[in-house]
Amino acid sequence: MIIFELMYKLVLKLLFLIPAERAHYLAANLSSIISKLPFVRSLLFKGIPSKDPINILGLTFPNRIGLAAGFDKDGTMLHWLSKVGFGFVEVGTVTPKAQVGNPKPRLFRLKEDQAIINRMGFNNKGVDALVEQLKNKPKGIIIGGNIGKNKDTPNEKAIEDYKICFTKLFDYVDYFVVNVSSPNTKGLRDLQHKESLVGILSTLQAINHSKKSPKPILLKIAPDLTEEQIKEIAQAVLETNIHGVIATNTTTARSPLKTSQNKINEIGSGGLSGKPVKKQSDAVLKILRSLLPNEIIIIGVGGIDSLAGAQNKIDLGANLVQVYTGFIYKGPAMVQQIARSL
Repeated sequence: MIIFELMYKLVLKLLFLIPAERAHYLAANLSSIISKLPFVRSLLFKGIPSKDPINILGLTFPNRIGLAAGFDKDGTMLHWLSKVGFGFVEVGTVTPKAQVGNPKPRLFRLKEDQAIINRMGFNNKGVDALVEQLKNKPKGIIIGGNIGKNKDTPNEKAIEDYKICFTKLFDYVDYFVVNVSSPNTKGLRDLQHKESLVGILSTLQAINHSKKSPKPILLKIAPDLTEEQIKEIAQAVLETNIHGVIATNTTTARSPLKTSQNKINEIGSGGLSGKPVKKQSDAVLKILRSLLPNEIIIIGVGGIDSLAGAQNKIDLGANLVQVYTGFIYKGPAMVQQIARSL
């Protein structure tokens, strides 16, 4: 395993010579090929046995670590991701119609901070394309569907976009995540206000309960919230009787960072993820757990890059954890360590 960790560090250095977004898809394609090689698969892409599965949300998770939304927006990487060791993978954020997202460049590495800034803007092929991918999804892994609204859909009609994604994905995912917290779609975070949240969540719950076997619904929130805003969100969660919250998305904050201010200014807007978001994310998680009963599930995400970081989220009240930026910087070895030990 140490050899593969060293190999991953070497590969990462090479990938970091390529623009970030292009490197993301190149790495995904290479991983898909490598995961099929018998020797490598037996050591690094073998998944994690369900020796001690966890029953949460009415689902049986092989382990507590998942991959956050945004890494595999269109569900095209699930077969090799299922072999890395994740207990669950969240696809999306998906929107009703395909959209190209924000102009490039829109993905930036902050190597000194082990962080990423992105302003992707929900670039995806649309919900119908995702459904086609999920018809051939791998077995044995829990899949969540992270749903959003199209950029050109006004907030007063956003509920229709969430309904479309929810209905079309219903038979193909194990749980849903309502994303109203990305900073990269103009006005989206306004939907975190209680009145808007209750409208969206109660509508989805009505559809959900009309089904023979309802699916768990979770809400993904931002780290850039006041305590009063977190209280309102907790009230909306309780009023609509959804199943849980994912805390948190990326932050618009930019301090403290080791990366030079000149580079930060040059990059501009976008959501910051990785180590720098940990403190904010932890604070939101802690407050949220104090406001919600134990039966409301919390998935902790933000700044996890080690077993200790994952355990810290659990200690603060999370039931499950997700990684994204930590996975990019540390690789499959970190995932497998957390999966075996958490």
